[in-house]
Amino acid sequence: MAQAEPVTAAVLIIGDEILSGRTQDTNLGAIARYLATFGVDLAEARVVGDITAEIVTALNTLRNRYDYVITTGGIGPTHDDITADCVAEAFGVALYEHPEIIAMMTTRWAGELNAARRRMARVPVGGSMVKNPVNGPPGFQIGNVFVLAGVPSIMRGMLEDVGPRLRTGAVVIARTVRVEGAGEGVIAAPLEILAKAHPNLSLGSYPFFGPEGYGSNLVIRGRDGAEVAATVEELVAALADIGANAITRVEG
Repeated sequence: MAQAEPVTAAVLIIGDEILSGRTQDTNLGAIARYLATFGVDLAEARVVGDITAEIVTALNTLRNRYDYVITTGGIGPTHDDITADCVAEAFGVALYEHPEIIAMMTTRWAGELNAARRRMARVPVGGSMVKNPVNGPPGFQIGNVFVLAGVPSIMRGMLEDVGPRLRTGAVVIARTVRVEGAGEGVIAAPLEILAKAHPNLSLGSYPFFGPEGYGSNLVIRGRDGAEVAATVEELVAALADIGANAITRVEG
């Protein structure tokens, strides 16, 4: 049976602070997990600094390659928050102050809207707001691009308004076979044979080491639940044939 075309997405993380190491990104993992619940595959992630040409080039590449792009960072009030400017340039449109955002901020700051705060009300022509239920102004969507905050708690709140707008795909099913006391050099051959026999599935090996021993978590991922389940049994049998008997099946 032919499988439907997957729905794909990319993440563009924007900010010098990420590249410098001063700020550790946690948004990528949160976005990947969130998209997976809608059957959307996160296919690529990039990190770029606060350089207009780099952001525009990366955004145009990703939005033409994937169904969706989610950007994080660079929509605050300071001079180096240039994401809105770059997105507008990438789409070839102007920025304007969204009246609803101005109204929200006027209420929040009792009318004290200086130039820095007004920067956060700018949206590209043709864009729509992405709700921010946590704190401060919203993000925005234009075309297949969602522009979200970099602060993790705010970004996660904005994601809740992104999900309902996505074209969904079949959710990926994951099963893990845990092998203890056998290294990757031993299990590589049977794993490769199974991977070639099931091209629609993703099979990965993730070794672990610790005071209680070593081994590997073998993860099988796919959208056909029956094929995933059957492949787990094939893998268990193949590992038993090479003497790797300490095997447990783990969901997820």
